[in-house]
Amino acid sequence: MTVRYSKSIAETQKNFYAATDNCHMEKTRAERLISNAEGFDAIVILNDGDPFLDSTFWYLTEQTGGSFEGSMAIVGKDGKLDVIVSTLEEESAMSGKGDIHVYRTRDDRDSHLREVLKGSVSVGFNVRNASYSMVEYVRKTVEGIKIGDASSAISSAVSVKDRKETDLIRKACEISSQVAKEIPDMLSEGVSEKEIASRMDVRMRELGGTGNAFDTISAFGANSSKPHHAPTGYRLRRGDTALFDFGSKYERYCSDMTRTVFLSRPPEILERAYGVVLEAQAAGIEKYADGASARDADLAAREVIDRSEFKGKFIHSFGHGIGMEVHQDISVSPRSDQILRAGNVVSAEPGIYIPGVGGIRIEDTCLITKNGCERLTDFDRRITFV
Repeated sequence: MTVRYSKSIAETQKNFYAATDNCHMEKTRAERLISNAEGFDAIVILNDGDPFLDSTFWYLTEQTGGSFEGSMAIVGKDGKLDVIVSTLEEESAMSGKGDIHVYRTRDDRDSHLREVLKGSVSVGFNVRNASYSMVEYVRKTVEGIKIGDASSAISSAVSVKDRKETDLIRKACEISSQVAKEIPDMLSEGVSEKEIASRMDVRMRELGGTGNAFDTISAFGANSSKPHHAPTGYRLRRGDTALFDFGSKYERYCSDMTRTVFLSRPPEILERAYGVVLEAQAAGIEKYADGASARDADLAAREVIDRSEFKGKFIHSFGHGIGMEVHQDISVSPRSDQILRAGNVVSAEPGIYIPGVGGIRIEDTCLITKNGCERLTDFDRRITFV
């Protein structure tokens, strides 16, 4: 099968940046966000402390550090960005984007909020990440505003990455790819799932990662048939599948990849499954391109699996969006009605799962381009016996 990512990486990057730079060169991230939010006078991004910390705040401010609890990033109708922070984050905030407003007391914050939203009526919030109490605080503090849900507009804006974002994701992918290449040397009979997951996490940090994109999945033997298995003390045996789903963060941006290897020869059914999954991934990636329907990639991969002996064993979608969150709002599923755009970053992760026997998953992080896609993660996808 011929796939569209056959061009050189250098040529692919050049073409992608030429297209996306032309699209973004006149607009800031705040301007791009508000242009997606028709009908709103302002968008308010709230950080109310864990678990209500919104990555959109860091997307807009381009901060790499600081917790910014109790902070707000507000985008006006003209694309102006105002950032309200406490004295705790004042120094960090000054190194980022936006006009900074520092508060020392609750009254200070109230005053800044009223001033920034002066004249605004329809105000949008990222309701998927905002606490009810903070939205109510804004509504009660600024008289006359009407609250709305801007989460779809926000998702649309952040899903198309600019050059800086793709460079950071590319670095995160380089880190996880290097760890993937080292996995075979980590494996030996008797090592546990937890031990390998821990080594992988440490190695990602040693290579420059600034955190995990998510909890590393390390699954041996029959445990590999559970797509979201949490590592246990189970120890690797000869003939076992060893499945690893992991990702690094680099300056808040994520990578996501899965590789499946074997400690010596596995049952023949798993070798056959591996070949089918590899073919399915190639078929799905063939459909990745600017303007393509997201569902087409899933359907192409699913067709490969369902015409094999493993029909019905692909039990999740083909992919999802990736950015500051490892799961962003692009659904590459058979029911998706989304259209892919150059600058989207998505996973490609078909799998086959046989309870009591084992599972196979192969996953890469992919950048959608005008003419296809570029795989950002890299490790030999051919079947590997350790």
